[in-house]
Amino acid sequence: MEEILKIVEGQREYFLTGKTRDFSFRKKALEKLRQNIIDMKGEIFEALKKDLNKSEEESYMTEVGLTLSEISYMLKKGRKFSRRKKVHLSFSQFPAKGYKVPVPYGCVLVISPWNYPFMLAIEPIVDAITAGNCVILKPSEISPNVSEVVKKLIEKTFERGHVDVVLGGKEECTYLLDQDFDYIFYTGSTRVGKIVMQKASEHFTPLTLELGGKCPCIVDESADLRMSARRIVFGKFLNSGQTCVAPDYVYCARSIKDRLVEELTREINRQYGDALNNEKYPRMINLKQFNVMKGFINDENLIFGGKSDEKTLKIQPTLISSTFESEAMQDEIFGPILPIVTFDSLDECEENIRRYPKPLALYIFSKDKKVQRRFAINCDFGGGCINDTIMHIADSRLGFGGIKQSGMGAYHGKAGFDTFTHYKSIVKKGKLDLPMRYQPITKSKYKIIKVFLK
Repeated sequence: MEEILKIVEGQREYFLTGKTRDFSFRKKALEKLRQNIIDMKGEIFEALKKDLNKSEEESYMTEVGLTLSEISYMLKKGRKFSRRKKVHLSFSQFPAKGYKVPVPYGCVLVISPWNYPFMLAIEPIVDAITAGNCVILKPSEISPNVSEVVKKLIEKTFERGHVDVVLGGKEECTYLLDQDFDYIFYTGSTRVGKIVMQKASEHFTPLTLELGGKCPCIVDESADLRMSARRIVFGKFLNSGQTCVAPDYVYCARSIKDRLVEELTREINRQYGDALNNEKYPRMINLKQFNVMKGFINDENLIFGGKSDEKTLKIQPTLISSTFESEAMQDEIFGPILPIVTFDSLDECEENIRRYPKPLALYIFSKDKKVQRRFAINCDFGGGCINDTIMHIADSRLGFGGIKQSGMGAYHGKAGFDTFTHYKSIVKKGKLDLPMRYQPITKSKYKIIKVFLK
């Protein structure tokens, strides 16, 4: 742990040099990171293949490409974000000028997960360094090959003290959380998120939590079932279901269940074929996760799929019939198991969704604009899509984050810059003065004060 302490102390010293406050410095770091990712993409693809059996195509689309896109956006917009913002003050401040000055927090701890081990490690770093911070990254030990490549990338790109990587497991993570950081950014489970929040509170450290939850996918009677199925299958079985914003369950009108299942089955076969022998189909991260997923499948609830291969840790994209009382509906499903739950009315649908903890995402498939608005407004969730799945996370112009049990805070683009930035409010005064604020406050002064402050 002595080495970790040296890294933390080195970061504090580095930040105090003031290097990171110059946006030209930040820009050079982002440019170097972008180029090194491009140069090392073969190693990144190989590591993702080893850890999750991700294909190059999926790795680029969901990990490398999204990260490069975030860097490009920050290179384009970062300088503008970093400028002070003039604020028009009230007349009570006359004569004066007001500013909001964006400044970095300082030393940031980023704890990243295993399911998208490259993108979810690097994107928060991109936002943090664009804002002028120093960063210590603790990647997941569950995806060791990607963690090693990320460490190599960071060491190749950044000066020691600007961005550092700490490898290890629970012990190393706990020790890091005991240190006094200026900001903490955590992506992972709600259970661990509670621990991170408790640790942060000991130092009054602000934090962002990107968690999860059971993301509903509502399909009403007006929906285009063929299109809906295509997009649901895409969002659910990407990364073999190991996606925090994947549709956790389909909640459809009872009258369309059979037709929707037929379309979902057709799409699974079209997109994945013989999934267990599909070289490009990702696997479960480990045997523990594999067994958890298998436990949701039985002869009574199985609609489609259900096959698995313990040697490759693959589970076929699977549809199961479910109710809100079923085992599969008690916790977030992090795998290729899609429960189908039915409703008889939109009132019933809305009521049941609102009874559950607030999810990270919600998806609505409907041609009815009133229905679209109803669920988008009345149900609480982090973000979502109408007539699509997961695409709201793919654009830096849209912030991404949860609400209550699914997380707090947001990142991507301007939202990410703001997350890692403290805005100082500054009032600049000249020689002219308004005397009524000074003691003694007479009746005439008091009358004037009430004119200004109302």
